[in-house]
Amino acid sequence: MSEESNVSFTDREALFYHKTIRPGKIEIIASKPMATQRDLSLAYSPGVAVPVQAIYDDPATAYDYTAKGNLVAVITNGTAILGMGNLGALASKPVMEGKAVLFKRFADVDSIDIELDSEDPDALIEAIAMMEPSFGGINLEDIKAPECFIIEQTLRERMKIPVMHDDQHGTAIIAAAGLVNACLITGRKFADVKVVVNGAGASAIACTSLIKSMGVRHENVTMCDSKGVIWKGREGVDQFKSAHAIDTGKRTLAEAVVGTDIFLGLSVKGAMTPDMVKTMAENPIIFAMANPDPEITPPDAMAVRPDAIVATGRSDYPNQVNNVLGFPFIFRGALDVRATAINEEMKIAAAKAIAELAREQVPEEVAAAYGKTQQFGRAYIIPAPFDPRLMEVVSSAVAKAAMDSGVAQKPIEDFDAYRMSLKARLNPTTSVLTQVYEQAKANPKRVIFAEAENEIVLRAAIQYRDFGYGDPVLVGRTDAVLAKMTELGVQDPETYEIHNSATSPHVAAMVETLYERLHRRGFMKRDVQRMVNQDRNVFASALLKLGVGDALITGMTRTFAQTIHEVRQVLDPKPGEVPFGIHLMIAKNSTVFMADTTVNERPSAEDLAVIATQTAAVARRLGHEPRVAFLSFSTFGNPSGKWLEPIRGAVAILDASNPGFEYEGELAPDAALNPKVMANYPFSRLTAPANVLVMPGLQSANISAKLLRELAGNATIGPMLIGMEKPVQIAPMTAIAPDVLTLAVLAAAGVCG
Repeated sequence: MSEESNVSFTDREALFYHKTIRPGKIEIIASKPMATQRDLSLAYSPGVAVPVQAIYDDPATAYDYTAKGNLVAVITNGTAILGMGNLGALASKPVMEGKAVLFKRFADVDSIDIELDSEDPDALIEAIAMMEPSFGGINLEDIKAPECFIIEQTLRERMKIPVMHDDQHGTAIIAAAGLVNACLITGRKFADVKVVVNGAGASAIACTSLIKSMGVRHENVTMCDSKGVIWKGREGVDQFKSAHAIDTGKRTLAEAVVGTDIFLGLSVKGAMTPDMVKTMAENPIIFAMANPDPEITPPDAMAVRPDAIVATGRSDYPNQVNNVLGFPFIFRGALDVRATAINEEMKIAAAKAIAELAREQVPEEVAAAYGKTQQFGRAYIIPAPFDPRLMEVVSSAVAKAAMDSGVAQKPIEDFDAYRMSLKARLNPTTSVLTQVYEQAKANPKRVIFAEAENEIVLRAAIQYRDFGYGDPVLVGRTDAVLAKMTELGVQDPETYEIHNSATSPHVAAMVETLYERLHRRGFMKRDVQRMVNQDRNVFASALLKLGVGDALITGMTRTFAQTIHEVRQVLDPKPGEVPFGIHLMIAKNSTVFMADTTVNERPSAEDLAVIATQTAAVARRLGHEPRVAFLSFSTFGNPSGKWLEPIRGAVAILDASNPGFEYEGELAPDAALNPKVMANYPFSRLTAPANVLVMPGLQSANISAKLLRELAGNATIGPMLIGMEKPVQIAPMTAIAPDVLTLAVLAAAGVCG
């Protein structure tokens, strides 16, 4: 099925997403230094002549000296775009760019989209076949049946690199995995089950072929198209459908499903009725995979057959059949052994690996993403799409099957080492952040946006609602906010909740609460009234204090220092904690957590110990085993200095408390991060480079964070505010809407403590 989830958003937001920052979703960056004339000479002329000659002498070395071995082309002619039909090659480009992004995001496969403006199968075959020198694999996408069968089969015969039409085989592999587990739960064997397949397009035929390869008997499968059962002798049936025709007197879907064990729907919304479900065998297995709306919804099926196991292509129901569970890892495994094809053995291996993974204990971070404990059973027969183990498990299974079936040109000698390399390819932060977004959707929260008259903040608030994370509570002048929403193209601005001090029913309670808090700090009641009426951060924080919202996001119109001062007029730190800020520095394969970058100018030993402990907890919530380094200009006293005592005191505090994570200090940055330098200190307690950096003071921390942010661009998240009694995030004044949205979601999901 489609890798889309059932997320609500407007057309405006979809267009804005694709247009903002830079048009589209992909870019190409150099993987080698390009800073000097010598670099350029090595990259191009004359240095490039050396690998050219090497490849001419031995074509296999193209995989050593070029990107070919990790490069997949996503190719279409746009004749079957998602559920939209034949809209042409150009219109398909956003989908193909999206597929390229998924390859990179889930399996670190570089990919580029190619849209070919032809509906002639022979022309497509010739064009694609000529690309073989450029790519390590070909992912065909959104090509209509029956042409897709001809194109794929011919290319597989002609080309010596992996070729797969994902619309066919991706769905088939994930569906087969789910069927394996559904049959296991209901005590069935593939050799005995009776199956009805409704739909006879590319996906349906691929699903049918694969389950037959896995043991389902041909005579036990009844395939239906829009005209009814495909039976032997029926006229007007093409060769691809006729391969699945059987001798039967049944002519309609309603007749075919009577007494069957399994229904596979790859057709249209509503094709399966509750009355049909009633007639199925005991413990029926129903895979209603029509996109975007299933043949029958799980609630409707379960209402008449509570004993049913139901799967769909949607993320808002259990058991999602999602192609992203398969294609990135199938190509990953195929590329890593330089497979000449993706054959039936590799597809079966992928399906079995996915099925087996669903039966294992579900990792805590996956369960947290969905807001509940997941375990193998009727509502969990297919792994979650963001299970971090998919990369290792599926890719390894595919690579081994390629080797066993004789299509691997570069067999893997050490599978343990290979699995470790797969784990290292992706940064766990990327996966866990995705899970945080899923958790936010599963547990929607009310987030207060304190500066709703600001266009960037308002865009983030609109996206927060449109993407299904919860309800934004907007703070600002009502007329100004409504006018700005109309300007941004919001169709229903009146449905948004807007608060301002002139009309809010909460003002009286705010004044009383705040006066009780501040009257011994020199504030008269009129002072408090003025603060509530005139200061949006005080007003918004008071809304949070009173429980009008679950979290607060602010900071775009005032400095961090001024904003946190205003927030702390209303809100306290958590008992026993110290408010502080964390910047996340996200690289390709690693994340570094830097604290405190925003609040404490000269933290004490006690403050540093708390900051280290709380930052380590955030690192764990984002999928990392923390290794804490207390940074300094000095490494273990060399050189000496007067600012080292707080660091040494913090280490002593942790020594006494046994916090459950690695820590060391005082360390200069290179002694904390560079393995070669670390080797000079064999007594260090860090077993690997640090990923939590506790800074000695605000001056060095803030300078470092902002400097790295300017150099790293969108690879930085934060600052994230930790340690307040209520979830509050203060965005930097330079933030753009996606930054504000990320901080709002992190606050709503409770990642920040």
